[in-house]
Amino acid sequence: MAKVAFIGLGVMGFPMAGHLVAKGHEVTVYNRTAGKAQGWTAKYGGRAVATPRAAAEGQDFVMACVGNDDDLRAVTVGADGAFAGMKAGAIFVDHTTASAAVARELDAAAGKAGFQFIDAPVSGGQAGAENGVLTVMCGGADDAFKRAEPVIAAYARMCRLLGPAGSGQLTKMVNQICIAGLVEGLSEGIHFAKKAGLDVGAVIETISKGAAQSWQMENRYKTMDDGKYDFGFAVEWMRKDLSICLAEARRNGASLPVTALVDNFYAEVEKMGGRRWDTSSLLARLQR
Repeated sequence: MAKVAFIGLGVMGFPMAGHLVAKGHEVTVYNRTAGKAQGWTAKYGGRAVATPRAAAEGQDFVMACVGNDDDLRAVTVGADGAFAGMKAGAIFVDHTTASAAVARELDAAAGKAGFQFIDAPVSGGQAGAENGVLTVMCGGADDAFKRAEPVIAAYARMCRLLGPAGSGQLTKMVNQICIAGLVEGLSEGIHFAKKAGLDVGAVIETISKGAAQSWQMENRYKTMDDGKYDFGFAVEWMRKDLSICLAEARRNGASLPVTALVDNFYAEVEKMGGRRWDTSSLLARLQR
């Protein structure tokens, strides 16, 4: 068992940190809103502290799951940042979906300070975090990954090292690129079925046994058909992720026409008041 800090107790981090306690780890938490940290300790025990630096002091592993590059820098660097409290030989595991550039930046800073860094964004959503079955995509050194993987396993169904620093974030970009196209395709399929006068449930139950099958189809078509969009990953979060994908594509020369188009569709959903709707709300745009 390890001494672990968890920084960021949002809809993902709150249950992830709880799984660490369930596996017997000694857990210290920090959250920007102190009340959330107090609520976590009331539920799981452990210890809450006032700064990221205090959370990191004396820990074997420090996990973070915050919003974006700027949020990540805010909890890692500076006098009160976690990096100022990391002991030599410790490992910082970042579960934020962020840019590959910030992952490389923080990996270099960690190396200079005598500890290691792993970028480890996750997929599986709030339900995956709550059930401890996330997919974790890692970038970093092999020895750091081998030490961290048994701890990450507390909330992961799949955890894999994809390459050096930044590789986890690049893999998460691939994940979001694929999801964007899938959700738009599913939305258009359901929209077409409705216009054609078909029984959407019967259609999906049939085609989901063939080549069209996907997680999105199996888990979202019923709520989409009912016009309910509060069951998953929010549109505003997806747009943040797609902006990272598109920025990286501009750097590496990849062509992402469908991803760019779907991002524009999500912008329209936001204008409809759907900033906090889940990503399957692309159907709502078609049914205006």
